[in-house]
Amino acid sequence: MDFYALPIANLIDELSKLPGIGRKTAQRLAFYILDMDKSEVEKLSASLLEAKEKIKFCSVCCNLTESDPCYICSNKARDGSIICVVENSKDIIAMERSKDFKGLYHVLNGVISPMDNIGPNDINVKELLSRLDSSVEEIIIATNPTVEGEATALYLAKLIKPLDIKVTRIAHGIPIGGDLEFFDEITLSKAMENRREI
Repeated sequence: MDFYALPIANLIDELSKLPGIGRKTAQRLAFYILDMDKSEVEKLSASLLEAKEKIKFCSVCCNLTESDPCYICSNKARDGSIICVVENSKDIIAMERSKDFKGLYHVLNGVISPMDNIGPNDINVKELLSRLDSSVEEIIIATNPTVEGEATALYLAKLIKPLDIKVTRIAHGIPIGGDLEFFDEITLSKAMENRREI
């Protein structure tokens, strides 16, 4: 049983609802927040409300954005003939950090997962298909190398290939600097499968 004043208990309960935050971490965060200056707490509260009120989905790529279309879709310097399909908006940030991809993106906002009752109609597949016109030459599927990510990639490839659009999948395997002895069989298998000539 908790022996906290009700406002502290409520704060801990709300913080513990966040993903990856257990009860003990929620308690630490709650007490950290209570130790903050009131102005800092007000800034935190205001930024949470502002993000919730101002952030929406891009009408083109389904990325999280403040403006519609988002800054990537409205950038005329990007190559509109290539669309990289990702699971979530945070995946775009990871791809952009590489500074290698100059095309457009499409965010599925999930993956097909029958175990979780998530089908193709529950993610942004229709929105992707509506973008595929004669200007699109290649779709790069960059879903995570999970069972659900692979199933989603196969499903999308099956839908898109008949449209005479090249469908590719990002390679999976051993990261640079990794030691073979520490990788599981699936990672090693994918590395062998995705090998290329040098």
